[in-house]
Amino acid sequence: MTPLVIDTDPGVDDAYAIVLAARHAHADLRAVTAVFGNVDLPTTTANARRLLGMLGRGDVPLGLGAERPLIHPVSRRAADVHGDDGLGGVAERFGPLGPEPAGRALDVIADVLETSPEPVVLAAIGPLTDVALLLATRPDLAERIGRLVVMGGSIGIGGNVSAGAEFNVWSDPEAARRVLVEERVPTTLVPLDLTHAVTVDRGWLETLAASGPVGEALAATRTVYGRGEALGVDRVPIHDAVALLEAIEPGTLATVPLEVEVDTSLGPARGMVLADRRGRTSPGRTVEVALPEGTDLDGVRDALARCLRDDMVTRPGG
Repeated sequence: MTPLVIDTDPGVDDAYAIVLAARHAHADLRAVTAVFGNVDLPTTTANARRLLGMLGRGDVPLGLGAERPLIHPVSRRAADVHGDDGLGGVAERFGPLGPEPAGRALDVIADVLETSPEPVVLAAIGPLTDVALLLATRPDLAERIGRLVVMGGSIGIGGNVSAGAEFNVWSDPEAARRVLVEERVPTTLVPLDLTHAVTVDRGWLETLAASGPVGEALAATRTVYGRGEALGVDRVPIHDAVALLEAIEPGTLATVPLEVEVDTSLGPARGMVLADRRGRTSPGRTVEVALPEGTDLDGVRDALARCLRDDMVTRPGG
Protein backbone atom coordinates (compact mmCIF):
# COMPACT_ATOMS: atom_id res chain seq x y z
CA MET A 1 0.00 0.00 0.00
CA THR A 2 1.17 3.51 -0.82
CA PRO A 3 0.60 5.98 2.04
CA LEU A 4 -0.69 9.06 0.26
CA VAL A 5 -1.64 12.70 0.84
CA ILE A 6 -3.19 14.79 -1.97
CA ASP A 7 -2.94 18.59 -2.15
CA THR A 8 -5.51 19.63 -4.75
CA ASP A 9 -7.63 22.41 -6.26
CA PRO A 10 -10.74 20.57 -7.55
CA GLY A 11 -11.15 21.07 -10.62
CA VAL A 12 -12.45 18.42 -13.01
CA ASP A 13 -9.22 16.47 -13.47
CA ASP A 14 -8.61 16.76 -9.71
CA ALA A 15 -11.97 15.03 -9.22
CA TYR A 16 -10.79 12.14 -11.38
CA ALA A 17 -7.58 12.00 -9.34
CA ILE A 18 -9.37 11.90 -5.98
CA VAL A 19 -11.70 9.15 -7.17
CA LEU A 20 -8.68 7.19 -8.41
CA ALA A 21 -6.85 7.53 -5.09
CA ALA A 22 -9.93 6.66 -3.04
CA ARG A 23 -10.54 3.50 -5.08
CA HIS A 24 -7.10 2.20 -6.03
CA ALA A 25 -6.40 -1.11 -4.34
CA HIS A 26 -2.83 -0.07 -3.47
CA ALA A 27 -3.53 3.46 -2.20
CA ASP A 28 -3.76 4.29 1.49
CA LEU A 29 -5.28 7.77 1.30
CA ARG A 30 -4.31 9.48 4.57
CA ALA A 31 -5.48 13.07 3.89
CA VAL A 32 -6.70 15.53 1.25
CA THR A 33 -5.88 19.24 1.44
CA ALA A 34 -7.55 21.93 -0.65
CA VAL A 35 -5.68 24.91 -2.13
CA PHE A 36 -6.78 27.83 -4.31
CA GLY A 37 -6.35 27.34 -8.04
CA ASN A 38 -8.89 26.34 -10.66
CA VAL A 39 -11.49 28.17 -8.56
CA ASP A 40 -11.28 30.01 -5.24
CA LEU A 41 -10.51 28.26 -1.96
CA PRO A 42 -14.11 28.02 -0.63
CA THR A 43 -15.11 26.30 -3.87
CA THR A 44 -12.13 23.92 -4.04
CA THR A 45 -12.80 23.01 -0.41
CA ALA A 46 -16.49 22.39 -1.04
CA ASN A 47 -15.63 20.28 -4.08
CA ALA A 48 -13.18 18.17 -2.08
CA ARG A 49 -15.91 17.64 0.52
CA ARG A 50 -18.39 16.65 -2.21
CA LEU A 51 -15.99 14.07 -3.61
CA LEU A 52 -15.07 12.54 -0.27
CA GLY A 53 -18.75 12.42 0.67
CA MET A 54 -19.79 10.79 -2.59
CA LEU A 55 -17.04 8.21 -2.23
CA GLY A 56 -17.97 7.38 1.35
CA ARG A 57 -14.53 8.48 2.56
CA GLY A 58 -15.43 10.48 5.63
CA ASP A 59 -12.46 8.76 7.27
CA VAL A 60 -10.07 10.92 5.23
CA PRO A 61 -9.16 14.22 6.99
CA LEU A 62 -9.56 17.35 4.89
CA GLY A 63 -7.21 20.31 5.36
CA LEU A 64 -7.78 23.96 4.47
CA GLY A 65 -4.87 25.30 2.43
CA ALA A 66 -3.63 28.57 1.00
CA GLU A 67 -6.17 30.98 -0.49
CA ARG A 68 -3.62 32.94 -2.56
CA PRO A 69 -0.05 32.67 -3.92
CA LEU A 70 3.03 33.40 -1.84
CA ILE A 71 3.75 36.84 -3.33
CA HIS A 72 1.76 38.12 -6.30
CA PRO A 73 -2.04 37.89 -6.43
CA VAL A 74 -3.44 35.48 -8.98
CA SER A 75 -4.75 37.31 -12.04
CA ARG A 76 -7.17 34.66 -13.33
CA ARG A 77 -8.90 31.40 -12.49
CA ALA A 78 -9.79 28.52 -14.78
CA ALA A 79 -13.58 28.81 -14.86
CA ASP A 80 -13.43 28.74 -18.65
CA VAL A 81 -12.05 25.20 -18.40
CA HIS A 82 -13.64 23.85 -15.22
CA GLY A 83 -16.82 25.92 -14.96
CA ASP A 84 -17.72 28.47 -12.29
CA ASP A 85 -18.31 25.64 -9.81
CA GLY A 86 -15.01 23.91 -10.63
CA LEU A 87 -16.75 20.67 -11.60
CA GLY A 88 -17.81 21.36 -15.16
CA GLY A 89 -21.08 23.02 -14.16
CA VAL A 90 -22.43 19.80 -12.65
CA ALA A 91 -21.22 20.06 -9.03
CA GLU A 92 -24.70 19.15 -7.84
CA ARG A 93 -24.14 15.62 -9.20
CA PHE A 94 -21.38 15.11 -6.63
CA GLY A 95 -22.07 14.65 -2.93
CA PRO A 96 -23.33 14.52 -0.25
CA LEU A 97 -20.84 16.83 1.42
CA GLY A 98 -18.22 15.04 3.46
CA PRO A 99 -16.87 16.29 6.78
CA GLU A 100 -15.79 19.87 7.46
CA PRO A 101 -12.05 20.61 7.28
CA ALA A 102 -10.15 19.15 10.21
CA GLY A 103 -7.74 22.11 10.34
CA ARG A 104 -5.13 23.95 8.35
CA ALA A 105 -3.56 22.03 5.48
CA LEU A 106 -0.07 22.39 6.92
CA ASP A 107 -1.18 20.91 10.25
CA VAL A 108 -3.10 18.05 8.59
CA ILE A 109 -0.14 17.13 6.39
CA ALA A 110 2.32 17.47 9.27
CA ASP A 111 0.21 15.16 11.43
CA VAL A 112 0.20 12.49 8.72
CA LEU A 113 3.96 12.77 8.22
CA GLU A 114 4.74 12.74 11.94
CA THR A 115 2.57 9.73 12.75
CA SER A 116 3.25 7.55 9.72
CA PRO A 117 5.58 4.60 10.38
CA GLU A 118 6.83 4.87 6.78
CA PRO A 119 7.55 7.76 4.40
CA VAL A 120 4.48 9.23 2.72
CA VAL A 121 3.94 10.11 -0.94
CA LEU A 122 2.70 13.69 -1.34
CA ALA A 123 0.81 14.28 -4.60
CA ALA A 124 0.58 17.99 -5.43
CA ILE A 125 -1.92 18.52 -8.24
CA GLY A 126 -2.67 22.22 -7.82
CA PRO A 127 -0.54 25.32 -7.25
CA LEU A 128 2.47 24.44 -5.08
CA THR A 129 1.83 27.04 -2.40
CA ASP A 130 0.96 24.60 0.39
CA VAL A 131 3.97 22.41 -0.37
CA ALA A 132 6.34 25.38 -0.42
CA LEU A 133 4.97 26.63 2.92
CA LEU A 134 5.23 23.17 4.47
CA LEU A 135 8.87 22.73 3.46
CA ALA A 136 9.74 26.29 4.53
CA THR A 137 8.11 26.09 7.96
CA ARG A 138 8.72 22.42 8.76
CA PRO A 139 12.01 21.44 7.08
CA ASP A 140 12.32 18.64 9.63
CA LEU A 141 9.48 16.84 7.85
CA ALA A 142 11.15 16.75 4.43
CA GLU A 143 12.72 13.36 5.13
CA ARG A 144 9.28 11.96 5.97
CA ILE A 145 8.16 12.59 2.38
CA GLY A 146 9.08 9.47 0.44
CA ARG A 147 8.34 11.14 -2.87
CA LEU A 148 6.68 14.29 -4.15
CA VAL A 149 4.66 13.81 -7.33
CA VAL A 150 3.76 17.10 -9.01
CA MET A 151 1.36 17.63 -11.90
CA GLY A 152 2.65 20.75 -13.54
CA GLY A 153 4.81 22.43 -16.12
CA SER A 154 5.34 22.00 -19.80
CA ILE A 155 8.75 20.99 -21.11
CA GLY A 156 8.45 21.23 -24.87
CA ILE A 157 4.88 21.56 -26.15
CA GLY A 158 3.83 25.01 -24.93
CA GLY A 159 1.54 25.98 -22.10
CA ASN A 160 -2.18 25.96 -21.42
CA VAL A 161 -2.46 29.35 -19.70
CA SER A 162 0.16 31.24 -21.72
CA ALA A 163 2.42 30.45 -24.64
CA GLY A 164 4.82 28.62 -22.36
CA ALA A 165 3.29 28.17 -18.90
CA GLU A 166 1.09 25.45 -17.44
CA PHE A 167 -1.65 26.58 -15.05
CA ASN A 168 -0.51 25.02 -11.75
CA VAL A 169 3.03 26.41 -11.97
CA TRP A 170 1.86 29.73 -13.42
CA SER A 171 -0.57 30.21 -10.50
CA ASP A 172 2.36 30.51 -8.04
CA PRO A 173 5.74 30.44 -9.79
CA GLU A 174 7.62 31.49 -6.65
CA ALA A 175 6.25 28.48 -4.78
CA ALA A 176 6.95 26.21 -7.73
CA ARG A 177 10.54 27.41 -7.94
CA ARG A 178 11.11 26.76 -4.26
CA VAL A 179 9.75 23.23 -4.55
CA LEU A 180 11.22 22.19 -7.90
CA VAL A 181 14.56 24.01 -7.81
CA GLU A 182 15.57 24.76 -4.22
CA GLU A 183 14.34 21.76 -2.24
CA ARG A 184 15.85 18.26 -2.19
CA VAL A 185 12.80 16.05 -1.71
CA PRO A 186 12.74 13.24 -4.34
CA THR A 187 10.35 14.60 -6.95
CA THR A 188 8.58 13.36 -10.06
CA LEU A 189 7.15 16.04 -12.35
CA VAL A 190 4.25 15.08 -14.64
CA PRO A 191 4.01 17.84 -17.28
CA LEU A 192 1.57 18.60 -20.08
CA ASP A 193 3.90 16.79 -22.49
CA LEU A 194 2.78 13.52 -20.92
CA THR A 195 -0.80 14.35 -19.92
CA HIS A 196 -1.70 15.68 -23.37
CA ALA A 197 -0.51 12.36 -24.77
CA VAL A 198 -2.87 10.41 -22.50
CA THR A 199 -6.18 11.92 -23.53
CA VAL A 200 -9.44 9.95 -23.46
CA ASP A 201 -12.09 9.89 -26.16
CA ARG A 202 -15.90 9.89 -26.25
CA GLY A 203 -16.12 6.08 -26.13
CA TRP A 204 -13.91 5.94 -23.03
CA LEU A 205 -16.09 8.52 -21.31
CA GLU A 206 -19.33 6.80 -22.34
CA THR A 207 -18.09 3.53 -20.84
CA LEU A 208 -17.17 5.39 -17.65
CA ALA A 209 -20.61 7.05 -17.50
CA ALA A 210 -22.37 3.70 -17.91
CA SER A 211 -20.47 2.14 -15.01
CA GLY A 212 -22.44 3.81 -12.21
CA PRO A 213 -23.20 7.11 -10.44
CA VAL A 214 -19.63 8.22 -9.77
CA GLY A 215 -18.55 7.45 -13.32
CA GLU A 216 -21.64 9.19 -14.64
CA ALA A 217 -20.88 12.35 -12.61
CA LEU A 218 -17.27 12.42 -13.77
CA ALA A 219 -18.19 11.94 -17.41
CA ALA A 220 -20.86 14.67 -17.21
CA THR A 221 -18.15 17.29 -16.67
CA ARG A 222 -16.93 16.87 -20.26
CA THR A 223 -19.40 19.37 -21.81
CA VAL A 224 -17.63 22.34 -20.20
CA TYR A 225 -14.23 20.78 -19.57
CA GLY A 226 -13.72 19.38 -23.07
CA ARG A 227 -14.62 22.73 -24.62
CA GLY A 228 -12.33 24.61 -22.25
CA GLU A 229 -9.30 22.42 -22.90
CA ALA A 230 -9.70 23.03 -26.65
CA LEU A 231 -7.14 20.53 -27.89
CA GLY A 232 -8.65 20.55 -31.34
CA VAL A 233 -9.78 16.92 -31.21
CA ASP A 234 -12.69 15.10 -29.61
CA ARG A 235 -10.56 14.02 -26.67
CA VAL A 236 -9.98 15.40 -23.17
CA PRO A 237 -6.97 15.16 -20.87
CA ILE A 238 -7.35 14.14 -17.23
CA HIS A 239 -3.98 15.49 -16.14
CA ASP A 240 -4.13 14.97 -12.39
CA ALA A 241 -5.40 11.39 -12.55
CA VAL A 242 -2.34 10.48 -14.63
CA ALA A 243 -0.08 11.96 -11.96
CA LEU A 244 -1.94 10.09 -9.21
CA LEU A 245 -1.53 6.80 -11.01
CA GLU A 246 2.24 7.36 -11.03
CA ALA A 247 2.15 8.38 -7.36
CA ILE A 248 0.47 5.10 -6.42
CA GLU A 249 2.23 2.86 -8.92
CA PRO A 250 5.82 4.11 -9.31
CA GLY A 251 7.22 3.41 -12.73
CA THR A 252 3.90 3.62 -14.57
CA LEU A 253 5.30 6.64 -16.42
CA ALA A 254 8.72 6.68 -18.06
CA THR A 255 10.87 9.43 -16.53
CA VAL A 256 14.21 11.07 -17.14
CA PRO A 257 16.23 13.05 -14.56
CA LEU A 258 16.43 16.70 -15.61
CA GLU A 259 17.59 19.91 -14.03
CA VAL A 260 14.77 22.45 -14.17
CA GLU A 261 14.28 26.15 -13.60
CA VAL A 262 11.06 28.12 -13.10
CA ASP A 263 10.68 31.62 -14.55
CA THR A 264 9.48 33.98 -11.80
CA SER A 265 9.79 37.17 -13.83
CA LEU A 266 6.75 39.35 -14.45
CA GLY A 267 7.12 39.10 -18.21
CA PRO A 268 5.50 36.84 -20.81
CA ALA A 269 7.57 33.82 -19.74
CA ARG A 270 6.31 33.91 -16.14
CA GLY A 271 5.55 30.42 -14.88
CA MET A 272 7.48 28.57 -17.59
CA VAL A 273 9.40 25.47 -16.55
CA LEU A 274 12.74 25.30 -18.34
CA ALA A 275 14.30 21.83 -18.49
CA ASP A 276 17.90 21.20 -19.48
CA ARG A 277 17.70 18.29 -21.93
CA ARG A 278 21.26 18.58 -23.24
CA GLY A 279 22.39 15.44 -21.46
CA ARG A 280 25.12 17.14 -19.48
CA THR A 281 26.26 15.93 -16.09
CA SER A 282 25.11 18.65 -13.73
CA PRO A 283 25.95 19.29 -10.08
CA GLY A 284 22.50 20.86 -9.63
CA ARG A 285 19.35 19.25 -8.37
CA THR A 286 17.41 17.09 -10.81
CA VAL A 287 13.80 15.95 -10.80
CA GLU A 288 12.35 12.94 -12.58
CA VAL A 289 10.31 14.29 -15.50
CA ALA A 290 7.64 12.02 -16.99
CA LEU A 291 7.56 12.04 -20.80
CA PRO A 292 5.57 10.19 -23.45
CA GLU A 293 8.65 8.49 -24.86
CA GLY A 294 8.83 5.06 -23.23
CA THR A 295 5.44 5.33 -21.51
CA ASP A 296 2.72 2.78 -22.37
CA LEU A 297 0.04 5.37 -23.14
CA ASP A 298 -2.72 2.86 -23.88
CA GLY A 299 -1.78 0.96 -20.72
CA VAL A 300 -2.21 4.18 -18.70
CA ARG A 301 -5.67 4.77 -20.19
CA ASP A 302 -6.70 1.21 -19.42
CA ALA A 303 -5.42 1.43 -15.85
CA LEU A 304 -7.30 4.68 -15.30
CA ALA A 305 -10.51 3.12 -16.59
CA ARG A 306 -10.18 0.12 -14.29
CA CYS A 307 -9.70 2.32 -11.22
CA LEU A 308 -12.39 4.89 -12.02
CA ARG A 309 -15.30 2.73 -13.17
CA ASP A 310 -17.96 1.99 -10.54
CA ASP A 311 -18.41 -1.57 -11.79
CA MET A 312 -14.74 -2.32 -11.16
CA VAL A 313 -14.67 -1.15 -7.52
CA THR A 314 -13.69 -3.76 -4.98
CA ARG A 315 -12.70 -1.54 -2.06
CA PRO A 316 -15.15 -0.75 0.76
CA GLY A 317 -16.63 2.72 0.60
CA GLY A 318 -16.35 2.95 -3.21
